[in-house]
Amino acid sequence: MDLDEVADELYEVPPEEFIALRAARQDEARAGGDKVLATAIGTLPKPSTAAWVSNLLVRAQRPEIEGLVELGGLLREAQENLAGDQMRALSSQRSQLVSALTRQASALARERGRRISSAIADQVEETLRAAMADPEAGEALLTGRLTSPMSYSGLGTTVSRPDLQLVRPPVVERTPRPAATPQRPAADERKRARERQRAEERRAEEARRRRELAEALRAAEEAADLAAEAQAAAEDERQRIDELEARRASLESRVAELADQLARAEGEVTEVSAQLKRAERRRKSAEHEAAEAVVARERARARVEELGGSAPDGS
Repeated sequence: MDLDEVADELYEVPPEEFIALRAARQDEARAGGDKVLATAIGTLPKPSTAAWVSNLLVRAQRPEIEGLVELGGLLREAQENLAGDQMRALSSQRSQLVSALTRQASALARERGRRISSAIADQVEETLRAAMADPEAGEALLTGRLTSPMSYSGLGTTVSRPDLQLVRPPVVERTPRPAATPQRPAADERKRARERQRAEERRAEEARRRRELAEALRAAEEAADLAAEAQAAAEDERQRIDELEARRASLESRVAELADQLARAEGEVTEVSAQLKRAERRRKSAEHEAAEAVVARERARARVEELGGSAPDGS
């Protein structure tokens, strides 16, 4: 057991299970005699719900997240060279991909028994946008060990993970180009040749970037389609769960009704049994009295006969 293995395990379990599992892994490290590892495990912070959902998404859809981060890099490189309408189209594609992945993250949380709120979903979406906008944020997301969500405002990215707290993009200072100096005709020709060569190189580089961007957009569209299919499947399963829950509620109501009927029937059985016992006692008493009456009758007859009379008929 090492710290990376423990961290990967801890940042995958639901937040409510984090503390207990961390304590268990600390105990295992101490039992193995590794106090340094136990101390390091104890410093791992508990993730928020949005960070946990983001970590789940990275584990389940890593190729799509890698494509998201790569697409962000390509967009940053191409931003200065693309026209406004092209950038708007790319921004729309980016928004669709981020929204699809956010829905997929919500579906993954539901599979783990957690229904996340719209506020948590917004934090997951902001985390994905930060990962596209900032390389450090993208690397942090791909670790699958976020402890809190990330956000990007254009001035910097707030990132929380065990080894990264605050990331700000570097400031690039541009130095002014030196003024042109008079050139001899041959030098001018060499300069124009160099400029033509650089222009060709720029065009070739731009063409390469456009090809890479087109490939990234196709990958993003495929990821969005896959995410939409997964969302549809999750919706079907949720509808099935709703139907089963309604069926269970109906059966539980029927069971409760039958239980009431059974309880009433058992009460009636108890009452009838008591009445039967009382009737049995009365029957035995009546039979005893009837037997005594017969004995008395026979004695009376015998007395009458003894006195020379005629006994009355009767049973």
